[in-house]
Amino acid sequence: MEWWLAYLGIGALVGFLAGLLGIGGGAVAVPLLVWAFGAQELPAEHVIRMALGTSLASILFTSLASMRAHQKHDSVDWKIARAMAPGILAGSFGAALAAGYIPVRGLAVIFTALAFYAAAQILFDLRPAARRSLPGAAGIFAAGAGIGVASSLFSAGGAFLTVPFLVWCNVPIRRAIGSAAANGFPIALAGTAGYVIQGLRAAGLPGTTLGYVYLPALALMVVTSMSTAPLGAHMAYRVPVKALRVIFGVLLCAMALRTLATLW
Repeated sequence: MEWWLAYLGIGALVGFLAGLLGIGGGAVAVPLLVWAFGAQELPAEHVIRMALGTSLASILFTSLASMRAHQKHDSVDWKIARAMAPGILAGSFGAALAAGYIPVRGLAVIFTALAFYAAAQILFDLRPAARRSLPGAAGIFAAGAGIGVASSLFSAGGAFLTVPFLVWCNVPIRRAIGSAAANGFPIALAGTAGYVIQGLRAAGLPGTTLGYVYLPALALMVVTSMSTAPLGAHMAYRVPVKALRVIFGVLLCAMALRTLATLW
């Protein structure tokens, strides 16, 4: 029962912070899941991959809610979202399959590096200047593939890379955010499929997993994250979010370093 409460709590925190700060769930969920899986004495060699796969699977649900919210404000550019989707699907799926062959320490280093990049964006509100137009089909596919790879290894919806890329390509910020939200679903879908397929070959996983997705944690996280995300979005207009960004950016760095130290 205590683990049920832990996963409910992780989901609640992930959903609230996602609504409050507009961040992807993996930045928070993966370090907490690594801790919970380790404390639960699940197989140490699978903990990081299970955390990544389970977190990505939860984004399947939260990304749909986010996409609907942005669509209500007519902020999704479906032409851009459709153009980026093939590269995103290929990159996310391929990276999830490759994660099964990357040593645990390597995965921990990659996750930590991406966490520090995301933290820098949050702390300094980094947005590139608009300097060019959207590339052609090959360029958009390559950009989508790169975003899919990083998002799958970071277990994130991809907004931390998609939004800066689209803003750099002269897409208005609101439409960039809405389009990134729409692309969160294909990232999560392809990445989850990759972690499931790769995990089916792994020996020693608990019986309650589907590949590298730990089903009890997924179910409980989805229940609470879907309920607390609207509360976080509501609070975003009533609290000093700039100060919270600083606190969260520092906390994210600390959590990433803790994850690295745990898995090293």
